[in-house]
Amino acid sequence: MTIPRSSPSLPLLHFALVFLFASSHLKGFAAGDASQGGESASTSPGCNVTSQDVKIKNWVNGDESASLDGLSARFGASLPTSVSKALRLPAILANPFNSCNKLSSKLSNSFVVAERGNCTYATKAEIAESSGAAGLMVINDDEDLTEMVCTKNETHLNITIPVVMIPKSAGDYLRRSMSSGGKVDILLYSPTRPILDISVVFLVLMAVGTIVSASFWDEFTAHEQDQPSAETNQEDSEKNTLKIKAVGAIAFVIVASAFLVVLFFFMSSSFVFALNVIFSLAGSQGMHFCIVSLISRASKRCRQMKINIPILGKVSVIAIVVLPFCIAFSIIWVGNRHSPHAWIGQDILGITLMITVLQVLELPNIKVASILLCCAFFYDIFWVFLSPLIFHQSVMIAVATGHKAGGESIPMLLKIPRFFDPWGGYQMIGFGDVILPGLLIVFSHRFDKLTKKGISNGYFLWLIFGYTFGLSVTYLVFYLMNGHGQPALLYLVPCTLGLTVVLGGLRGEIGDLWNYGETPSKVVPGGET
Repeated sequence: MTIPRSSPSLPLLHFALVFLFASSHLKGFAAGDASQGGESASTSPGCNVTSQDVKIKNWVNGDESASLDGLSARFGASLPTSVSKALRLPAILANPFNSCNKLSSKLSNSFVVAERGNCTYATKAEIAESSGAAGLMVINDDEDLTEMVCTKNETHLNITIPVVMIPKSAGDYLRRSMSSGGKVDILLYSPTRPILDISVVFLVLMAVGTIVSASFWDEFTAHEQDQPSAETNQEDSEKNTLKIKAVGAIAFVIVASAFLVVLFFFMSSSFVFALNVIFSLAGSQGMHFCIVSLISRASKRCRQMKINIPILGKVSVIAIVVLPFCIAFSIIWVGNRHSPHAWIGQDILGITLMITVLQVLELPNIKVASILLCCAFFYDIFWVFLSPLIFHQSVMIAVATGHKAGGESIPMLLKIPRFFDPWGGYQMIGFGDVILPGLLIVFSHRFDKLTKKGISNGYFLWLIFGYTFGLSVTYLVFYLMNGHGQPALLYLVPCTLGLTVVLGGLRGEIGDLWNYGETPSKVVPGGET
């Protein structure tokens, strides 16, 4: 007694799954998160100040412009945490621009803007301070923010002005404004992040809600057939599902790793744009599947209206009517993906796509689940923490931040703005961190249903609790690690697969879970053979 489905195209979803998994495991990079990669640092007095993320308010000829981001040095004065305690002072270009020699400009009560290079950061700061500057801003030679430290030969520094690094694009903007005769004022401060932003709660609810929806989708969208026919039985038997096999699980992670390396080496704006297009196509298909399923459940008349189309055969009218809307939605999202509210469309496409994927893919038992999730567990750890040993930087973090993508961002993420964070940005979770544990949780619901288990003695509810706990731990560690991207499966796999194995062992059911579906001679009570 299932509805006639809007059957998703398996080939497109298979291709989509690879890039969904390969590049979607990093969490929570925000606009203000700094990429810190300092030089060999001195720990002498005056060189052990904690770096601060810096907000730079700026005015050009009295008109306020968008705030810029920076990173303070390991030496110099600390910055106030609120605007009310910060000073608004004029900005002046250093002369010479590298600030490595005595400055000729009058710098009293002003912020000096200088370029990086030709001498140490501390030397630039000492020269600027000796010339009367109230602060120094160093323009980096790229968009990263490098932690400015003292060299080993620089000891007993007594720099009392704030020193801040800004990215190249911000420095070029300030330099152009001043070079053209504009009067630029600067205000530096370092607001503190809230311990818990409410956006994390909403993001966790979205992830958990997606998995719960996928688990109950068949039951929720099922309807009674008044007169079951041969056509209905044929539709039921043609339900498009794909059971994951052990070899396929291993191959899936290998292919995903290869795809991640391709992203790392060939990341560009055109490449990421192509991923956005593929995502929008797959997302429109997921949206089509979900909408048609819901309308078919709600309206008997709609689900019975069909027309005969050459080659395709009998097709539901509602599926034809909904298709243009889904395609238009995805096209509009692609065209407006840089707008402030584009995250809403991205989340809608992403959630419907993940629900569809969790309907199409099935784990047959815990044996295959263990292979898939254990491979994914080590995949996450290697590409985040161990890949720098080979590639000299974290491949996963490099792909997630996407500096080489020219402003384009990888779309395979659920994201929500940090509403109450002064730094802005987004909280994010990769699709892979929802789909992979979700496959196990959906299997647990199916197992509970077929073996007639209740809520307390089943597995589904406990795994939902485990997944929620694991995701919460991920964001807690993310906060404690000062915003360093975390491999979520490091925490999610033990809290889901590990919990399943522990519960199965305590209940004496680990054998049934491990070999489920592989022993046709054993009948599961109330279920399949």
